[in-house]
Amino acid sequence: MKRAPEHLVFFLGGRDLEMATIRDLLQEVAPGRFYDKALAWGAAASAYRQEILATLAGGLTPVLVELADDLDLTPTRTIVVDHHGARAGAHQPTALHQVFALLGLPGKRWNRWFELVAANDRGYIPAMIERGATLEEIVRVRAADRAAQGITPAEEAAGEQAVAQAETLAGGLLTVVHLPHARTATVTDRLQPELGGAGYHNLLVDCPAQQNFFGAGQLVLALQQRFPGGWYGGALPARGFWGHDAPVPNVLPFLLDKLRAITGWS
Repeated sequence: MKRAPEHLVFFLGGRDLEMATIRDLLQEVAPGRFYDKALAWGAAASAYRQEILATLAGGLTPVLVELADDLDLTPTRTIVVDHHGARAGAHQPTALHQVFALLGLPGKRWNRWFELVAANDRGYIPAMIERGATLEEIVRVRAADRAAQGITPAEEAAGEQAVAQAETLAGGLLTVVHLPHARTATVTDRLQPELGGAGYHNLLVDCPAQQNFFGAGQLVLALQQRFPGGWYGGALPARGFWGHDAPVPNVLPFLLDKLRAITGWS
């Protein structure tokens, strides 16, 4: 059943540019009807336990924006907004699109910045290029995304050093970067040809307590099937991302075997 916008209360998940843009939109058109604790990626509904329970008690509908439901909430009394896992895909609405629709806003309110932010979230720089993004727009969006994530100058410097020491395996099909933190944008942005990087076919970023993969959708889905319990998304089925942190699996041999089977490299 469709809920009227004034009956919705939004709870915001892990902070990135899309989430910051959603917050700005809500602040403009629905002030007082959202909660934002500037959470990290992987956040869950329990971070807002009391606020969600109070919303339900008041007869309103909580909207969980990229928040895992660890409160066993009644599905018919809540709305889940996400663009990861089974909801991911090149032609699926992003979280920003979904919130915009829930607010009942007219199409004329959708602007160029929203289009770029949504494209960036759905398919990173290639998706922005498909939307006709200029280099200036790409640089602006990516800088804003890293800032929204709270990436520090020290983390940027560590990412630069990690990229300088990148390894290329599988006949050039797989790039491996060892990063001393989990801010993978410091690596992916520096490798993008549009931003002056060397480029890559597939990328594995090995972090101290996390593994992240960016590349062919076939490999993303294979990783998700072999190592469940992580996260995945992007512009599937063509390309996307996958990650895992608890426990961290040893994915490199698996990826090499998959690439060998798919491409026949030796």
